[in-house]
Amino acid sequence: MNVPLNIDLNGKVAVVTGGGGILCGVMAKALAACGAKVAVLDLRAENAQKVADAINADGGIAIGVAANVLERESLQQAEKVVTEKFGKCDILINGAGGNHPKGTTTKEYLEKADLADGVKDLVTFYELDPAGVEFVFNLNFLGTLLPTQIFSRAMAESEGGVIINISSMNSFTPLTKIPAYSGAKAAISNFTKWLAVHMSKVNIRVNAIAPGFFVTDQNRAMLMNADGSLTARGEKIISHTPMGKFGTPEDLLGTLLWLVDEKAAGFVNGTVIPVDGAFSAYSGV
Repeated sequence: MNVPLNIDLNGKVAVVTGGGGILCGVMAKALAACGAKVAVLDLRAENAQKVADAINADGGIAIGVAANVLERESLQQAEKVVTEKFGKCDILINGAGGNHPKGTTTKEYLEKADLADGVKDLVTFYELDPAGVEFVFNLNFLGTLLPTQIFSRAMAESEGGVIINISSMNSFTPLTKIPAYSGAKAAISNFTKWLAVHMSKVNIRVNAIAPGFFVTDQNRAMLMNADGSLTARGEKIISHTPMGKFGTPEDLLGTLLWLVDEKAAGFVNGTVIPVDGAFSAYSGV
């Protein structure tokens, strides 16, 4: 795999949660291409193993490990496997996350007509399912906090390490229709800053990447029609992205590798870096 920055991660162990997905799978491959031994963690063991197999086939070193980021026991078992195979974690990428339909409204704006009894197939703010909202918050926030508790302890007990959380450009300005996801990612950004301060005396740097719009398995149907054309929401997003395109997974790698490299970013701590084609900077006029 070609990487945009030639950094040396030989001797380092990287753990990537959500590593079976499109974006974090590419991150895992980039870390391995720079010499790290990579543990690809995913809820679905087959997805984790698929990425690990691709890394190994390309000359890297990786293992796939099934792990549920919402279950401490599952993470403890995963950490045991990683430590036995590779040693302690030096780089943690908290990539697991996502949205859920039950934390999403049907429309962008509430109108009085929406409040009438018997309106079918409509989820307003008032019909949001608390269980759905809770799931989104847990998946994104606790799904970052718990892996950090499990994998960073060995960092703190030794020479330190690097943690990269995955926030979102909607942590800067919330998107319509997805209050749970926007709020959860805002929590990730805040937690990143808190954790950077908290961990600073044990030499653990904590930063976050805030991706803009990248086409993934989770959002493809929202952004694109079956024929490859843009949906109405996809067109709206592109019109508010000054660079006029969606990101590719490779667009995240320069920021990722810069942040994990001690020589390049050793004094960078507590930041949230948007990689979004200027979406979060655009006012719309």
